[in-house]
Amino acid sequence: SCKMCKLCVKSCPVQAVSLVEDEVKKTVDKDAWKGIMVFVEQEESGIHPVAFELIGKARELAAKINHPVYAVLIGGEKANEQAHTLLEYGVDKVFVYADEKLAHFRGDVYTNVMEDCIKTVKPTVVLVGATSLGRSLAPACATRFRTGLTADCTVLDMKENTDLVQIRPAFGGNIMAQIVTTNTRPQFATVRYKVMDAPARQEEASGEVKVRPVPGSALKSAVTHVNTQPVPAGKTISDADILVVGGRGLQKEADLDMLRELAALLGGDWAVS
Repeated sequence: SCKMCKLCVKSCPVQAVSLVEDEVKKTVDKDAWKGIMVFVEQEESGIHPVAFELIGKARELAAKINHPVYAVLIGGEKANEQAHTLLEYGVDKVFVYADEKLAHFRGDVYTNVMEDCIKTVKPTVVLVGATSLGRSLAPACATRFRTGLTADCTVLDMKENTDLVQIRPAFGGNIMAQIVTTNTRPQFATVRYKVMDAPARQEEASGEVKVRPVPGSALKSAVTHVNTQPVPAGKTISDADILVVGGRGLQKEADLDMLRELAALLGGDWAVS
């Protein structure tokens, strides 16, 4: 369970412990990769709200290095219609892969399509929502490109050399780790819903929609979609701005009245672990 803290190297009284690190050679031409790309997750009810938050952060990062903002939308025939909505949020180009065989998420197929788009566009950064779908897709894409992925980022910043500064909680939230992918591209990061701010919707759309052909080989899959059972719509704790939460300290159900009362006074919701 070594955590590479190097304390053993520093504290060994006879210097019997050493750590040999190989220098990593630069393997990428950073100038060849340009743009911040957002993977736009779509559902039966429409575009997942985390996509708009990622677009807002992408615009902020892109402005620092004078790069364009891209979005990629994968789905069924509705994807073409949904793509034009994104132009109202300041996206320069939306790449659409629309096919009924893409209407339902299959990890290997979506990874194939993302690989085709990334190889064509060559963005320096790819942002993905940390949803159940995104947490499945992003690692597979990062593996295809043999590059880095930082999960559940809470802060993102951009260096002048296009290195993405990715900050996330580590060691149970005791420290904030700062991670930089210096030698490979693209740089992948996932971000949780309601961490970033979504941009205001513009009165006039700008940018353009690029409909991309779906490679036939990309649709080959080891997964067969049988059916879909939508989850009934309702409020979830991720939608709450104020949440009063009780844990093991609550001894009986009657104690929940305290949570309900405090949540009502604060104008929020209540929940239990």
